[in-house]
Amino acid sequence: MSRRYFGTDGIRGRVGEQPMSPDFVMRLGAAAGRVFAAEGRGKVLIGKDTRISGYMFESALEAGLSASGVDVRLLGPMPTPGVAYLTKTFRASAGVVISASHNPFHDNGVKFFGGDGGKLPDAVEAAIEAALEAPLQVVDVASLGKARRVSDAQGRYIEFCKAALDAGLSLRGLRVALDCAHGATYAVAPAVLTELGADIVTMGVAPDGFNINDGCGSTAPARLQALVREARADVGIALDGDGDRVILVDDTGQVVNGDGILFVIATAAAARDRLRGPVVGTVMSNLGLEQALAVAGIGFERAPVGDRYVLERLHQREGVLGGEPSGHVICLDRTSTGDGIIAALQVLGVMMESGRSLRQLVAPLRHFPQIIENVAASREALGHRDVTAAVAAARSALGDSGRVLLRPSGTEPVVRIMLEGADEPLIQHHAREIVAAVTQAVTPRLR
Repeated sequence: MSRRYFGTDGIRGRVGEQPMSPDFVMRLGAAAGRVFAAEGRGKVLIGKDTRISGYMFESALEAGLSASGVDVRLLGPMPTPGVAYLTKTFRASAGVVISASHNPFHDNGVKFFGGDGGKLPDAVEAAIEAALEAPLQVVDVASLGKARRVSDAQGRYIEFCKAALDAGLSLRGLRVALDCAHGATYAVAPAVLTELGADIVTMGVAPDGFNINDGCGSTAPARLQALVREARADVGIALDGDGDRVILVDDTGQVVNGDGILFVIATAAAARDRLRGPVVGTVMSNLGLEQALAVAGIGFERAPVGDRYVLERLHQREGVLGGEPSGHVICLDRTSTGDGIIAALQVLGVMMESGRSLRQLVAPLRHFPQIIENVAASREALGHRDVTAAVAAARSALGDSGRVLLRPSGTEPVVRIMLEGADEPLIQHHAREIVAAVTQAVTPRLR
């Protein structure tokens, strides 16, 4: 689908600039409301992370939805997967999350869930975009939507997360260092772990509207690594600003990314005959994950980058487990979307049940050296003869022991170049060659 506003994960941008201005977000709420109310009076849940701009956009969305005759339930600060869960349990028409995920506070975004707690279908996003082209209309005063706050939203989600740990399991005796990125999980995640019996030490749990993802969270785990070592924790958990990503840290302070999390969950589930379908990663998933799963007799498939596409492939293949190296991990046997807390709990459960450390659990997974470069260029550069020649030379040199991937970014005007393989000097050499070829392809020739 060709989208004007929607990307692979909703609408996102810098606050105050289009499309993330209050007037646009109000029109977006009105357009979405018209679509959701098309088959009768709708009900929409709104959650947000801890950015200062969340108040403004919450009010704008509420106004637009109400103008379309849709009732609104305000959840307050709530992790993205929590909004997905509550949308389904409230039997709402849709759920809306105001968040820019792992981005800094000056960005924000809006993403939607359908009534089933899953990603909004393409056809519905297309209908919302079409409705955005029409002038804002207000229903008859007697039909305006009403809004109220849901006082027990966090408590409901906490209980849901706790139920994701197998019955009879406890986290007693486990020392956990937890980083909530000053984001939407700052109250929920500590409560979940504490109520399950873990001894926790926290950071990133004092949001002020500006410090979300600032030197903390899943994209900046250095401080958590130090905290794990300092507190002699058994494991560290780093969530991102809206709680749909998670990165773990083992007891020595080593980072375990989404590939490692998938490996631990998949091998434990397969050993108990609870794994259905193949594990789904993306084109960015490390070759080491694919090989380690093959050794364990577990199928693996790659989808395009984006948890939306991982989810689509899981549904197509009737699988239950997929994710990305960034920490988007989807456990469809537990919930309907990527959930950092629930993914972390699955790993903690394996640790408690097996009596093994995270370091021991990921030991069979060998990560191949991987180089990622971004070059300012358009999609057309990929077809330049020098670029295709450099890529062909790299693939020939690496053979079956490595991979080469070039793709245009879906969010900015750059070409992303990824090489991985067993021979690090070799992939460094070919990475330089490909970067030079792409750079040359977009540099105007001197006359």
